[in-house]
Amino acid sequence: MVEVTIASEATADLHAAMQRLVPQLSSSNLPPSLDDLDRICRHEANSFFVASDATGVLGVLTLVVFPIPTGIRAWIEDVIVDDDARGKGVGRLLNETAIEHAFNRGAITVDLTSRPSREAANRLYQRIGFVPRETNVYRYSKPAQLDS
Repeated sequence: MVEVTIASEATADLHAAMQRLVPQLSSSNLPPSLDDLDRICRHEANSFFVASDATGVLGVLTLVVFPIPTGIRAWIEDVIVDDDARGKGVGRLLNETAIEHAFNRGAITVDLTSRPSREAANRLYQRIGFVPRETNVYRYSKPAQLDS
């Protein structure tokens, strides 16, 4: 049976799972250190959801809930389901649990982005009820000369 919990602190087991999971999502970002993972788990705006069963951690999701002048918003980031657990409802359970949590915290919307190449994830998000928006997503990256 899969259980979803919110991690309130980083543990050695959770850190080890992130070493395995993050490369399955991103080849350009390193997994968080134990201290960074602990900061993520303890940050007041974050809820770090962990799906697990008797075999260990199957997936994670970060929900960020924050107030802005037009209301309380929520954003889902870094949904990662282990390759071996995909297609078994883990992603759906993580998302539905996070959405309910966001609304319980007063959010009026929950947003996420997903690369078009993540076809299965995009199908899942639409089955859950996420609707593509007519918007532009912009990113501004820190200039290299500021890295010192």
